[in-house]
Amino acid sequence: MNFNHMMPLKLLVVFFIILNPCGCSSSSSANFPIAKPSCLDHCGNVSIPFPFGIGENCYYRDQNSNFAVECNTSKLKFQDSPFEITEISLEGQFRTMNYVGYNCYAHNRSIKSNSPWTSLGMPFIFNSTSNKFTVIGCDSIAIVQGASNLREYTTGCVSLCNFKEDVEDGSCSGIGCCQTSIPSGAWQINVSLSSVFNHSSVLSFNPCSYAFVVEEDAFHFYADNLTNLESVETLPVLVDWVISYKNCNEAITNKSSYACGLNSECYVEEGALGYRCRCNEGYEGNPYLGCQDIDECRNPDRCGKYSACTNTVGSYKCNCIKGYHEDGDGRCVANNKKDNWPVFIGVGLSGGTLCVLILSFCFFSKRQRQKEKKLREELFRKNGGKFLQEKLDAAKRGGTNNIRIYKEEELEKATNDFDESQIIGRGGFGTVYRGELTDHKVVAIKKSKGVDEDQVEQFINEVMLLSQINSRYVVKLLGCCLETEVPLLVYEYIDNGTLFDHLHKKFKSSLSWDIRLQIASEIAGVLSYLHSVASPPIIHRDIKSSNVLLDQDYIAKVSDFGISRLISSDDDQVATMVQGTLGYLDPEYMLTGLLTEKSDVYSFGIVLMEIITGKKVLSSGKPEAEKFLSNVFLASLEENHLAEILDNNISSPENIDQLHEVAMIAKRCISVRGEERPCMKDVERDLLILRAKAKVISLQVFEKDSTKSETLLDMHSIGYGSSDYFTSSGQYSAPYTTTEQPLLTLPSGR
Repeated sequence: MNFNHMMPLKLLVVFFIILNPCGCSSSSSANFPIAKPSCLDHCGNVSIPFPFGIGENCYYRDQNSNFAVECNTSKLKFQDSPFEITEISLEGQFRTMNYVGYNCYAHNRSIKSNSPWTSLGMPFIFNSTSNKFTVIGCDSIAIVQGASNLREYTTGCVSLCNFKEDVEDGSCSGIGCCQTSIPSGAWQINVSLSSVFNHSSVLSFNPCSYAFVVEEDAFHFYADNLTNLESVETLPVLVDWVISYKNCNEAITNKSSYACGLNSECYVEEGALGYRCRCNEGYEGNPYLGCQDIDECRNPDRCGKYSACTNTVGSYKCNCIKGYHEDGDGRCVANNKKDNWPVFIGVGLSGGTLCVLILSFCFFSKRQRQKEKKLREELFRKNGGKFLQEKLDAAKRGGTNNIRIYKEEELEKATNDFDESQIIGRGGFGTVYRGELTDHKVVAIKKSKGVDEDQVEQFINEVMLLSQINSRYVVKLLGCCLETEVPLLVYEYIDNGTLFDHLHKKFKSSLSWDIRLQIASEIAGVLSYLHSVASPPIIHRDIKSSNVLLDQDYIAKVSDFGISRLISSDDDQVATMVQGTLGYLDPEYMLTGLLTEKSDVYSFGIVLMEIITGKKVLSSGKPEAEKFLSNVFLASLEENHLAEILDNNISSPENIDQLHEVAMIAKRCISVRGEERPCMKDVERDLLILRAKAKVISLQVFEKDSTKSETLLDMHSIGYGSSDYFTSSGQYSAPYTTTEQPLLTLPSGR
């Protein structure tokens, strides 16, 4: 990238090789070689530390990793890659350049555009902390899609404005510029751009939209970027790398491919998908070539006054000089020639007695610890701990296990010994307590009712399901405890009640139509993820309004996976014992016992009816025809009386069409025959389209009627996975299907 060319554009690109704000460095010491003998260690001004290398036998390679690079006209690149590498760090990062996407308009139509697609491949991923997805434009919708770990992802931003004067330098909150994070573990990036009004209202000062992933510290937004980015082809991004997709135990066992050299050790950083190497304490150099001893005694003040430093392999020693001896505090003091033998005898006797007491205490303490350990191991086995640990270890090797194992004492203290006053809910398989950990973090602790085989299976099932689900709209599992009489699960604490509470007036709040539509799309997004993205697919089996928690921002959090089922990808149906909640249960499943994803679709359709009517699913004491909400709902549609059963808090002439569309979605979801019901991916798409249209209509009405000069964007949060569809800052995210795009590839087969 030509930095001199970009300066007139007011792009602040930091020269990292000089300032190095992220600690990115090519070598730990200039005194040690960074490359193999007879191999190039520089390309232009860029250092090339092994495992990277140019030429045969100069780089590291195994069945999943390939660190071969090439130097072309003083530019360092991966083989067969168009992207320049500007810096490499032995701490597990490198910087490279990534394409800018654009979409330009003239006379209310698109005249040129591109949708760049970058694929890193193993073992390289985009750094999710330092990089940001950035969209620039006053009529711009941008989507970034790709692959992250073992799943697909989609996120994005919306950037709008009416006048260039409204755009503020350095602000990317949605007015002229929008930024959002990319998910962790992303190794593929596909950028695409579109427009709401084809730039017709802003063409004079903003004919183009731009979108790109860029290292946040390397780009500073200015209002002039609305017109002067067309000549910028690439921008820098920060990439994380590991030497191999293995954990340390696997790597060390396979000695033929183990990458750590002499005097170095294997380590795995939190959140990383593989291992790296680092020098042992007391050594420095390139850990992949072998580390060398540090002479600590080069520092003349290493040992202090009256001490002499002696270097040892991997460490050093400090010895008092002649005429001095070490006192009890490790200091060197002058020798005292006075005869102190009575003191020595007294100290010896006292020390001997103390040693006997200490040994006796240690013996009895050891026996007590052994008894406690044996009891904990028995409870661990009784609660299915061995089987669960095997599953968690397997998940950890796959990079999907972030669960913490809590101690019994810690959870007892958090709940005041599971006091009745701490109970916040009871379910079919246990009781939920509010707890406050020692770090003042508030959590929800689920305590199962018993420990028979069925409930142990439910416990293990819920742990494994929640450890594999990565969505902000699913209640996060923080960990579990296996040392107790009954198994315990620790969840994030959601303190704004359930959807059932808000719909049926247990809480005083009345949810607006915008929030209800948001919640519906979030629940649909979770089910679409479980059915279409999770591998193997997951059937929740108990979708209902009381299993949807709401946080303070009314974001939906789906909970209670205790009876969920994992199903094989080649099985359409699973025969099970019928479980669930009356009123939400799929009638086809009740009759046949055959469980499919369409059973969740039926339950979701009932929740949709609940959302738009505000009525309970089951009303005891009423005639049979009016007992179930589904019967009343379908009858009102057939008789064209839908408006009579809609919730008065949300029904109005402005949104009656939207309510009718949602009602028709609910009707399709509760078709008697499962094969006639839509899949959740289609339901989610329909709800997102409905929301997007509603937002555009709201913007047009606001722009027409408003008498003040205010920002056009005032949107509730919509979400899926780890991002937002629309947020108050203008962000946008949705799980669209990936379309074919030109493929630009960094080194493949890694």
